Amino acid sequence: MAAESYRELAPLLELARAYGVATSYENWERRRVDVDPDVIRTVLSILDVETDTPEALRRELDRARARASAGTLPPTVVVRPGQRWSLPSGGTAYDESGAAHEVRDGAPVELPLGWYRLSAAGSEATLVVAPERLPAPPPAWGWMLQLYALRSARSWGMGDLADLRTFTAWAADTGQADLVLLNPLHAVATVPGVQASPYSPSSRRFANALYLAVEDTEAYRRAEPGVRARVDTLRPDVGGEHIDDERIDYDRVWRTKREALELLFPYAEPVGDLDPALRDFATYCALAEVHGPDWRTWPEPLRRPGPPARSEAGDRVAFHAWLQRETARQLGRVQDGARRAGMHVGLVHDLAVGVDPGGADGWLLQDVLARGVTAGAPPDDFNRQGQNWGLAAWRPDRLAETGYAAYRDMLRSVLAHAGGVRVDHVMGLWRLWWVPPGASPDQGTYVSYDDEAMLAILMLEAHRAGAVVVAEDLGTVEPHVSRALRDANLLGSQVLWFAREEKADDEPGVPPFQSPTGWPAGTMASISTHDLPTAAGMLDSEHVRVRAELGLLGDRAAVEAEAERARADRRELVALLHRENLIGDDPTDDELIVGLHRLLAASPSRFLLASPYDVLGEKRQPNLPGTVDQYPNWRIPLPVTLEAMRDDPRIREVAWLLGQARPRSGMDEGEPGDTGGQFA
Repeated sequence: MAAESYRELAPLLELARAYGVATSYENWERRRVDVDPDVIRTVLSILDVETDTPEALRRELDRARARASAGTLPPTVVVRPGQRWSLPSGGTAYDESGAAHEVRDGAPVELPLGWYRLSAAGSEATLVVAPERLPAPPPAWGWMLQLYALRSARSWGMGDLADLRTFTAWAADTGQADLVLLNPLHAVATVPGVQASPYSPSSRRFANALYLAVEDTEAYRRAEPGVRARVDTLRPDVGGEHIDDERIDYDRVWRTKREALELLFPYAEPVGDLDPALRDFATYCALAEVHGPDWRTWPEPLRRPGPPARSEAGDRVAFHAWLQRETARQLGRVQDGARRAGMHVGLVHDLAVGVDPGGADGWLLQDVLARGVTAGAPPDDFNRQGQNWGLAAWRPDRLAETGYAAYRDMLRSVLAHAGGVRVDHVMGLWRLWWVPPGASPDQGTYVSYDDEAMLAILMLEAHRAGAVVVAEDLGTVEPHVSRALRDANLLGSQVLWFAREEKADDEPGVPPFQSPTGWPAGTMASISTHDLPTAAGMLDSEHVRVRAELGLLGDRAAVEAEAERARADRRELVALLHRENLIGDDPTDDELIVGLHRLLAASPSRFLLASPYDVLGEKRQPNLPGTVDQYPNWRIPLPVTLEAMRDDPRIREVAWLLGQARPRSGMDEGEPGDTGGQFA
């Protein structure tokens, strides 16, 4: 591309800023990187902004300037209680029941929290009245659980919602845990080649039917004895089939469950009238069974929800709608049971960053997703070419124009049967790295969102659900993001592997591990995450061995350097445990793992989480970033069954430790309706 002068680029750069398209950014070395003008033009074209000719560019720039100076209402307005209105002519706010509330310029906002239609200055907008902050959650501890890995004697090759109910009741009793953080339970396309990654879902509004417990359906209870007997023989262990202890076969799980559920469907209650969103999701599921999971390859008349699609899907829609209703009912039973058992929080669902653009949400939400764009990350020290996560991205302009309805509905669905939500890559509420169609990950740019609206709506829906919010803010996070999360009483994330002492830039070597007393209080703390080595894996350098075998570390010198770094980390951890008087002399690996949990218990972090992978000594990590088929990502079961795990002495010791560190108490700081105090 021929170089362009700043004078030539000035109109393009101004237009990009008007639409939230970054023209430069700071890289991992804190150096400014200027975005290629052609990338800016491509992203603007995806936002329906023409820049192909100087005339089009001027026309679009004039339009953007006129819109900025018009003084009309933006399509979505966010206010907080007590804030003063800035409406020169006043207006009327209509609540969700249709009742009218007059608002006056300069007067404080006195409307109840909620959603409104605002009419003012001759125009209308969606009005969001959101809390200034959420209640500070009570100190608590719990388990971080990959549900698919939790297999019992009665499950069908992977953990399901009946297993989760059993596990949650046990956790509430043993050590009096207050929460269970789950992997995303978002829906995947239930067709051959079932997606294993819970972070690349087909839909974030609906649930994954693979987690449905067949015998817990109402239809199973009503079915004739002969039908129940046929269903029972389909369960892999009852049928005499061997279940692979090394990896989970999602296709096999769904094949057997689908056959069983189809046998039971005639005994289900009639589905009746369907909510339009559920009807359209079930339509997608039915069409995917015939035409494949990527709607972009379907016959043209079916590529949008509507009568042709519903006609072709036919009676199969009722089956998939029933699966969703049963899954929601079972999830509700788990959360209700957790609260009855004394858990203050219960289930904490994980909200993935995005969805498969060819999946159900890609089909249902075409008008608010950026056409052809995938989200990712710019180049950094670990991924010099950048990352393309293959996930669809919201269009910020369309979100605002539609009153953030799709975002709101997604949050409501995730929070419907939960006491909390973890927001993966919380920076995505502020900005996302867009990779244009056909481009490499380094040929993208950041696109900004209205973070005030994104955060306010998250807080409003969490307030309505009585839920806590945890932000995944690991890695490089802008200071203003950290301040906003802290001011809103959203918990951040703290992971032992990343808890390092500060060191000068010219100081050689990796920084030492930090004493847990220095960890921030306003966080949810854990030893590891699904993307990092397990405790046993780290202590044994399993993450180095596996990556070396797969050729991910380079030549022999690079492998040895990584191995020495892992050995140094182990030495440093052992030294830290000795300094904190948490282990004795010459500890075994099992004793070191318990010591790491004592380290966790010594931190001031609000929530403490333990993983069964860590406690049980599993060396394989659930997901190995940078791999797809080379490693069994999201397919690794826990090393023991649910029944054996509950009796494992290591599990019981860690539960006792964390229960002592975070004893269950009253909800003094987090009572519903109490805005609570801020915490450091």
